[in-house]
Amino acid sequence: MASDFLSRLSKSPILCDGAMGTLLYANGIFINRSYDELNLSQPEMIHSVHQGYLQAGAEIIETNTFGANSFRLGRYSLADKVHEINRAGARLAREAAKSFDVWVAGSVGPLGIRIEPLGKTSFEEARAAFREQIAALAEGGVDLLILETFGYVEELHQAMLAARDVNPKLPVVASVTVDEESNCLDGSDPETFAAKLADWGADVIGCNCSIGPVAMLDAIERVRAVTTMPLAAQPNAGMPRSVEGRNIYLCSPEYMASYAKKFVAAGVRLVGGCCGTTPEHIRMMKSALRVGEARAARVQTAKPHPSPAAGPTEPIELRSNLGRKLIAGEFVTMVEIVPPKGTDIRKEVEGARFLKSVGVDGINIPDSPRASARISNQALSLIVQREVGIEAILHYTCRDRNVLGIQSDLLGAAAMGIRNLICITGDPPKMGNYPDATAVFDVDAIGLVNIVHNLNRGLDIGGNAIGAGTGFVIGVGANPGLPNIDEEIRRFEYKVEAGAEYAVTQPVFDLALLENFLRRIEHCRIPVIAGIWPLVSVRNAEFMKNELRVSVPDSIVERMAKAPTPEAARQEGVAIAREMLIAVRDLVQGAQISAPNGKYAAAVDVLEALGAGSRERQSSVFSPQSSA
Repeated sequence: MASDFLSRLSKSPILCDGAMGTLLYANGIFINRSYDELNLSQPEMIHSVHQGYLQAGAEIIETNTFGANSFRLGRYSLADKVHEINRAGARLAREAAKSFDVWVAGSVGPLGIRIEPLGKTSFEEARAAFREQIAALAEGGVDLLILETFGYVEELHQAMLAARDVNPKLPVVASVTVDEESNCLDGSDPETFAAKLADWGADVIGCNCSIGPVAMLDAIERVRAVTTMPLAAQPNAGMPRSVEGRNIYLCSPEYMASYAKKFVAAGVRLVGGCCGTTPEHIRMMKSALRVGEARAARVQTAKPHPSPAAGPTEPIELRSNLGRKLIAGEFVTMVEIVPPKGTDIRKEVEGARFLKSVGVDGINIPDSPRASARISNQALSLIVQREVGIEAILHYTCRDRNVLGIQSDLLGAAAMGIRNLICITGDPPKMGNYPDATAVFDVDAIGLVNIVHNLNRGLDIGGNAIGAGTGFVIGVGANPGLPNIDEEIRRFEYKVEAGAEYAVTQPVFDLALLENFLRRIEHCRIPVIAGIWPLVSVRNAEFMKNELRVSVPDSIVERMAKAPTPEAARQEGVAIAREMLIAVRDLVQGAQISAPNGKYAAAVDVLEALGAGSRERQSSVFSPQSSA
């Protein structure tokens, strides 16, 4: 497991658990007791804490042995119990972890005394005390050591030497605690302690405790500037505040989760929490880190027993008609139907029926676009499939649902026969007509794809077996016209790695941008369906360009501005859309045509460009065609 840990750490971030003492205190254990001794007197409580973090998604759990050295235990007349308490702590964690594919880390804290030259305890005595504790942890079966909350770097050095004395192959995470200025208690700054810990042979260098996420991120960034070694960050849930005589940590799980992503972006490989951090914090951090997991998607972690739960994904051509057409290379046609703001869906159902009659392959149903309050697009998708008999392509956003709701929704959709998804992050509420509504965003589109991919394999969000997998064909969005196209390409790569199987672009008005995007994704190409939007007015064109981040060339805006009447503008918009559809026909594998203001006939007018016939000949126009 030691080599497995270091190998995995080199590939993607690993989530550690949170506070032990915080939860023990919450369970009524007062601070005048030895928390480490609870391994012997109340093992069921310790086991329960470990279980809480494991169920929240922690991939490393730390033993309840932070203060289990002879000096600290001696204060409770327990100095003769060092071996027994540490061995019990390791075995409790190992027992809790047996049903999970995780690592157990032996927690080792400072001795609680001053060592030379500031105190009377010699280096040799300190090293011997650490050696006694670490030997018991190793005997109990820990996979690695986390030497944590050290304010004096030389004391940490003695703990590292003791670890190497016991087992040179046991990975060591060497973690210091720092103040608001990023300095240790002995005055060592990040540049100094990082260099020393690297020279002394740490496998991972980190910071934990004392400060909240903001100050710790500053320290981590300074460490990263002077070393390429793997880093660890385990901040407190903010600085403690006295509330009615108790120290309370006020950082919310959402706030901690947002900083988990920032730590990873700064180069951290092992992320977790310290004082004040609970399983709920870890659960939210796990959700946030699914983006990172998606970046390393499909890379099998080097753990000894791969989960037997992961089953093969059903071939895409068997999952839906859309999947079959994509695999066969047939040109796919979709038309977007926006759900109504009320409960009257007759227009939308009749529109779907009309579109089916002219040969459209699927109905694309967005999820409350522009953060507007509308009828559930999942409900409309089910009704369209049931009453019209045409496949729906369900937009699914991360805006309104936490990861539990996402899983529940998707399992329900699969059970009801939804087979086609487009996974998108979603517009923030402030863009809509209820700007004070709260957003969730546990994950973004990349993390969502990863979740759906796992559901298709029969795994839930925690990696546990759920039986037969779902059968979704997984789509994603893409915007070839973004000014920062490098970032869009990077996110597209991550989406493909996470399991995306086709992409639908934002409306295309500039052929050169689409061609450039397609060239840039050749190394990770999946079927691309081009968005086509028939503009209805010059105001519509300006809105698309300036508010929706769609690249609309000035020449297109000018053409729309020259239209003398609203009807002429609508016809000009259809003409532009037809020209674009013809231009992209041989570049992509399908087209999604929007129907502004519910004008489904306008969408069909655009699709007529695919054939030479009139409206009466549309059955042949919409028959499958071979893609170039």
